[in-house]
Order: sequence, then C-alpha cells, then structure tokens
Amino acid sequence: MNDTVAGGSPDFEALFGTASEQAGYFTAAQARAAGYSWPLLSYHAKQGRFVRVARGLYRLRDYPSSPREELIAAWLRLAPEATISHESALELLDLSDAIPGSIHLTVPRARRKLARQPGVTTHTTTRPLEAGDVMTREGVRITTTERTIADAAEGGLAPEQIVIAVRQAIDRGLTTPARIRAAASGRGRRVRNLIETGLSETAS
Repeated sequence: MNDTVAGGSPDFEALFGTASEQAGYFTAAQARAAGYSWPLLSYHAKQGRFVRVARGLYRLRDYPSSPREELIAAWLRLAPEATISHESALELLDLSDAIPGSIHLTVPRARRKLARQPGVTTHTTTRPLEAGDVMTREGVRITTTERTIADAAEGGLAPEQIVIAVRQAIDRGLTTPARIRAAASGRGRRVRNLIETGLSETAS
C-alpha cells in the first residue's frame, strides 16, 4: 500500500516525535494529525509496524520498552479527559516511597461513566482541575505537586508518606508552603494536619 494520502504523505517523523514523548504510544487521533488516515493506520497495524494495544491506542513496534508504559497507556486511553494523580503522580514526581497498587487517574465528575480499565483507579472530582492544577511530566498530564499531595492525603495514603512528600517537595523547590497550604484549603482536618506536620519538618 502506498503511504500517500489525500493532501500529501503521512509525516512519520511527526508521529515518532509524539510517540517518543509517550513511551512509544500514540492514539488514532494523534496518528490522524500526522497524516495517517484510518485505512493507512490499519494497514501499518496489520503489517506489524504499529501494534494495536487497545481501541484507538497504538504503539511503535520497535520502540524501546519503558517502566512507565502501563501508566502512559492507561492515561492515553482516557485522554484528554484524564489526568494522572494521587499515588501515581507522587511516583512520577519521585515524592513517595509508596508503590501504587493501581494506576490513579482523575477525571471530571461529568465523565465518571468512562470505561473502566483493569488495574486503574479512576477518581472523579468536584474540584475542577484548572490550568494551575495540571502540568506535563514525561509527556503526560499530571496534577501539580501541591494538588497531588493534597489529593493523596485526602485519598487516605499513609500519613508518613504524605509527610515525606511534603518535606521532599519543599526541599527540592517543587512548591512552597503557601501553595501547598492553599491546595489543602477546604479539605478535611486530616489533610491540613498532615501537611502542617510535613512543613514543620522541612529544612527551612
């Protein structure tokens, strides 16, 4: 099959650039943006150049494996509605010794009926994720440091892990006491107390 599509040829370099930021994964929408029509995408999947992982989700066959693969793939299946959060975001930020038992994603409450994935914990939020609550890390949407810590504390993560996360985040300059207190504002007493404990143990 000729790779030429209506309007020109597909841009593999553009697709590779997108996939390389996502552990070799890409969505059908991202492939279309790079000029791959559905028939052409299907053709490359059948030929083995692209691996179809799930509906609408693909991977470059020869891209090196990554320890973040499962996390990125789970996020892409729900993107752009989903954001990596809670313990999974703490792990990406290297702010906790805890090993997440599942992949944690946050979606708007209006999207709570999104298809469930095995090994994925989906959180719905009544506190909308605004621009200041989200950042990009390793090519994926992730909650900011202070939002991550507040969400993990509210979600019941072990107190010592929250204290460690607060202390490390401040010591590494990832947030400030004012920002982390603001993120805890309006949360329960447990969340606020844990954050204050962590702040009291910082180097400053």
